Amino acid sequence: MGANTQFLYKYLNNASPTGFEASGQEIWLDYIKPYVDEYFTDNYGTAVGVLNPDAKFKVVIEAHADEISWFVNYITPEGYIYVRRNGGSDHMIAPSMRVNIHTDEKIIPGVFGWPAIHVRDKSKEEGPTLDNIFIDVGARSKDEVEEMGIHVGCVVTFRDELTELNGKFYSGRALDNRIGGYMIAEVARQLHEEGVKLPFGLYIVNAVQEEIGLRGAEMIARKIKPDVAIITDVCHDTTAPLYNKVTSGDQTAGNGPVLTYGASVHKKLLDLVIAVAKNRKIDFQRAAASRGTGTDTDAFAYSNEGVPSALISLPLKYMHTTVETASKKDIDEVIALIKGFLEDFDPEFDFRYIS
Repeated sequence: MGANTQFLYKYLNNASPTGFEASGQEIWLDYIKPYVDEYFTDNYGTAVGVLNPDAKFKVVIEAHADEISWFVNYITPEGYIYVRRNGGSDHMIAPSMRVNIHTDEKIIPGVFGWPAIHVRDKSKEEGPTLDNIFIDVGARSKDEVEEMGIHVGCVVTFRDELTELNGKFYSGRALDNRIGGYMIAEVARQLHEEGVKLPFGLYIVNAVQEEIGLRGAEMIARKIKPDVAIITDVCHDTTAPLYNKVTSGDQTAGNGPVLTYGASVHKKLLDLVIAVAKNRKIDFQRAAASRGTGTDTDAFAYSNEGVPSALISLPLKYMHTTVETASKKDIDEVIALIKGFLEDFDPEFDFRYIS
């Protein structure tokens, strides 16, 4: 297993819930430090590696570091724990899942319990909701739970690890969007190892708090004040059962990066990215966004006085579950597309629609 694959597994398997991303950011920074000239973090934990920090023209490539999770919200007298979302956590997949409860001192294992099939009334079977899913940590009272160090506000993550399917796919939790952090780190590594010299400053940004409203990107965009931003995130693979291509579009994991059209995506920048893909024979797909993209693209695009921004997405199956699944081929092609854009981009390019 190469150093980059070791990094991938270590980074993906580490918990990095929204608002508590520090441990993951340390892993990410440790990996990219040899490939950048300098690095910094902001007050809420967004991490940035920089090439050519003295350059006036600034290009950002960005992913977000946080994953969905839960907060302990209520502990019953009998020792059961009820939760509330931290980001878009899916209550439907919770029953029978193993979890880690993160306390100040240690990680406490638990399970989302669920009544046995034998005792449920099949005529009015109740599905999981935020009101009825609960965590069992093996305690019989609230006092016993609290003696373990668990309190309201502790963050809870699903306990699952990265695996492979058929040698062609990665599957696990938090590919949304730590796989993006991996991809932009690989861009930095490849630029360094190939000795590529860029005629602009490159800011490799791993932003926090995307899952609760693009907050980390908002903060770091104001700090960096970039001239161009290329964002990578995930989008839906819509080929699996129960997806609706009429509403969600037609994207397939394995068919290449997805390039999004939308108001916050600068068309002239998107055209440059498409030209890079065509010139390098990188497969790509297209998608359309209604109003915003729902990604950090929107935060960068509308920051400062307007930053030309584009979105390169990785098709992902089963988003916000513990079995998020992405194509190895697509991952390599997203890396190649971002790297190719950086190699080809002329900072003298005129982004004005009307000159």
